[in-house]
Amino acid sequence: SRQGIIMRQLICSIRVHFHFGEQGNYSLWVKNLNEPSLVSCSMITDSEPINSYLRESTLHLHTAIQHFFFLNVKFVKDAENLSLVIMVFVNYGGGRYWFFRHESWNGKLISLFTSAASMFVFIMGTSVGLSLSSSLRRGVKRTHLLWRIFWRSLQLFLIGVIIINPNYCNGPLSWDSLRIPGVLQRLGFTYLVVAVLDLGVVRDRLNNLSSETCWYSVHDVCLYWPAWVFVIALETVWLCWTFLLPVPGCPTGYLGPGGIGDFGQYQNCTGGAAGYIDRWLLRDNHIYQTPSSRAVYQTMMPFDPEGVLGTINSILMAFLGLQAGKVLQHYRDQHRQIITRFLIWGFILGIISAVLTKCSRNDGFIPVNKNLWSLSYVTTLSCFAFVALVFFYYLVDVKKWWSGAPFFYPGMNSILVYVGHEVFEEYFPFRWKMANSQSHAEHLAQNLVATSIWVIIAYLLYRRKIFWKI
Repeated sequence: SRQGIIMRQLICSIRVHFHFGEQGNYSLWVKNLNEPSLVSCSMITDSEPINSYLRESTLHLHTAIQHFFFLNVKFVKDAENLSLVIMVFVNYGGGRYWFFRHESWNGKLISLFTSAASMFVFIMGTSVGLSLSSSLRRGVKRTHLLWRIFWRSLQLFLIGVIIINPNYCNGPLSWDSLRIPGVLQRLGFTYLVVAVLDLGVVRDRLNNLSSETCWYSVHDVCLYWPAWVFVIALETVWLCWTFLLPVPGCPTGYLGPGGIGDFGQYQNCTGGAAGYIDRWLLRDNHIYQTPSSRAVYQTMMPFDPEGVLGTINSILMAFLGLQAGKVLQHYRDQHRQIITRFLIWGFILGIISAVLTKCSRNDGFIPVNKNLWSLSYVTTLSCFAFVALVFFYYLVDVKKWWSGAPFFYPGMNSILVYVGHEVFEEYFPFRWKMANSQSHAEHLAQNLVATSIWVIIAYLLYRRKIFWKI
């Protein structure tokens, strides 16, 4: 009977467990068995369904990748972008305020907060670790990454040499006076060493270590012990050359400015071993001729603040930034762990700085000195950098109170903004003749306008999807 058929279908609907796909055609086969109350039910697929979850699965995968490779990078990029904008503002004059000026020699604490270019080195190290790890997870070969590292470093070096040797109306540039060291050159070489070092020790996949392992609490350091050995050895070289290398006519281990400093006893000893190595290796004509020490100490010797010996310590600073990246990788989404470890690193580096400087400007074992890129300068700046990362991490990733705008846009064209602000520094509308050159207000207005113009240019380029990447 019809009632019996309906009853048997109802029984089948209760017993049969089947996954129905979208736009599929199905048939329900119901057969009577020997006993009237028993039936056999089976589902037959007449037409295969479509995979309606493909797009959604792709979206979920994309979201997961973003969650791993973007959220932990976002606050790092925001810190890097802010450093770039501050660097442009300070290079344009910083309103002629004393705390934005480069120190003539040993530095004051407040000046360190404005050392945006130095902070950029630290953040670069953090970005290197996150970028290489991301590339390896995507299946990019290490040989390809190695080539990309060399090519990018070479481009940075060449661009740096070009922009620090302008001709304008002075006629053809003489190769005899070509300056070789510079900010971009140092960034390029530092990036090369740190990136190659990390590429040699980074793992394609992070190990799932048991929390019961005795060194689990420091596994973000111990897993990369060969890199630490290399960096410590490199820093030992810096210490030996700085304090043990005999410099003709100068006391061994001298860290002073020369000139009339130290009562004029060491007039030709500017920078000690650092200056001597640059003058011996690169020759006098190929390094900076008017260092910041000249105005105060009346020095006559050329000295380059981006010299060879100081680059060793810039590598150390970038490596400490790389360690911040390792913390982010190993403790992903563990906000308390990340913040705690950043603060611990900041505390350790702060203690080291206090010991090296004896909490004084000039009387410590190794004073804070940007011209020399002294060890205490690196540890102090890195201490501030770790604390700053805590602030950015909490603000951007934990609470999501800030999107990074408007500093996000210069970061998308960082090399263009940096090169552009250097090349067009003396051109209108970035600079004009002021009615009162002694006024902080007019200098501040001019420098803010110039910096804002580069932010606007970066925004317009972003809107037109124009990016200069190296």
